Amino acid sequence: MGPLSGKRIIEFAGLGPAPFAAMMLSDLGAEVIRIERMRPQTDSSIPPAGVDSLTEGIMTGGRQSIALDLKSDDGRAIALALVASADALLEGFRPGAMERLGLGPDSCMEINPRLVYVRITGWGQDGPYAQFAGHDLNYIALSGALEPIGRKGEPPVVPLNVIGDFAGGGFLGVTGMLAGLISAAATGKGQIVDTAMVDGSAYLMTMMYELLGRGVWTQERESNPNDGGAHFYGVYETSDQRYISIAAMEPQFYSALLSRLDQNINELPDQWDRHAWPALRAKFAAIFRTRTRDEWCTVLEGLDTCFAPVLSMSEAPAHPHNVARQTFIPWNGAMTPAPAPRFLGTPLARHEVPPSGELSERLLNQIGYSSEQIAGLRARGVVT
Repeated sequence: MGPLSGKRIIEFAGLGPAPFAAMMLSDLGAEVIRIERMRPQTDSSIPPAGVDSLTEGIMTGGRQSIALDLKSDDGRAIALALVASADALLEGFRPGAMERLGLGPDSCMEINPRLVYVRITGWGQDGPYAQFAGHDLNYIALSGALEPIGRKGEPPVVPLNVIGDFAGGGFLGVTGMLAGLISAAATGKGQIVDTAMVDGSAYLMTMMYELLGRGVWTQERESNPNDGGAHFYGVYETSDQRYISIAAMEPQFYSALLSRLDQNINELPDQWDRHAWPALRAKFAAIFRTRTRDEWCTVLEGLDTCFAPVLSMSEAPAHPHNVARQTFIPWNGAMTPAPAPRFLGTPLARHEVPPSGELSERLLNQIGYSSEQIAGLRARGVVT
């Protein structure tokens, strides 16, 4: 099932955006084979800890996996044989790491000229920072995406790692792979896709950079229509210490909102008078503190007021709209976001797949290894 059914993708296990991209591709129907590094045997009763545990579970599930010793000749040979059978490859290591393993683009595309080779890094394959360690926060800091987020006169707010890791890295990597697959189908030639999170997070800021270039964007935080500066676009506390979101930017939506707040638009300053925004924000804040969040839902839902309650992660799956859309689904013992977007002709589904090792023999058989050869590889610690 899924529009990518029939496509085989080799994922070299990593952290952050690469497993997220592989999850997306698997959800879209591709056969994703995850090559993991060999790890020492440990007590399975001890839960994972540290950074590695952040990508366990759904981020690594739904696809086949095999653990290989990629520093051995046999392990490398198996990886190359799997690459030879694939449509695309996905890796998220520092520049040069795959080349040192003998698995760089030149080696892989020599045996598979149609291969789409997607590389997701923080800084990109070149440039002064290319070999530096980093994380989402560093990449969005350098791209200019971090500095505008926060309160006026205070430090920038650390956002969740969705801008760099998952949007600027994972989503952009999937976009690059899909474009590469279309190109390969048309030309018979593969592509190398250089996906950098600093590039991707900058790309996501296109509108703001254009507004800045036109002299419309103010670089002081909370001074623009959609950065918390405007009274009609922001988050407000309610009487029960919860929050609601208002985004009534267009005049017809702003007018509808004022009517529900019993405010006469003719008695207020102009909506776009920036000098009036602080006073209007204080006025709105006082109004919204007079009712609970659920009471405001009763007052504002179902109208073109550009309103929604601010829900916690535990509340969101139970909201009637999300329930009706099946935006969240049970998976691996938790309610998790469902695969997206929706395809009416080829519905998406997330599948349970046995853990690494259980599928190794089948995968190795597919690329020509006999049961005796597999037993020997396992005895030498090359494969699980």
